[in-house]
Amino acid sequence: QVQLVESGGGLVQAGGSLRLSCAASGRTFSSGAMGWFRQAPGKERDFVAAISWSGGSTYYADSVKGRFTISRDNAKNTVYLQMNSLKPEDTAVYYCASGSVATTMQPDRYPYWGQGTQVTVSS
Repeated sequence: QVQLVESGGGLVQAGGSLRLSCAASGRTFSSGAMGWFRQAPGKERDFVAAISWSGGSTYYADSVKGRFTISRDNAKNTVYLQMNSLKPEDTAVYYCASGSVATTMQPDRYPYWGQGTQVTVSS
């Protein structure tokens, strides 16, 4: 089993930045791809970014390309999401996920999920 705990969310003005962290405990952190997803009120959970187990491959939703950066530090069992130039439409609960064999945007490929952290961007 892998336990994931997100942190770093909060309230920020449009144009600002936040850095989310997802700390993992348990086994096999370094052996799986990691992903960030988000869910706004009344909407489905959407893919944001994913990173391979080695960190060598990354993928982003079109809506965040050029603004968000996903990275991981396997020595610290932590994955990060640096979010710059934030927009009000980025407001959502952000979840990290792990354990996928493939670096994928499909949420059902990730067996482990954190509890989420709220990001609110004011206009």
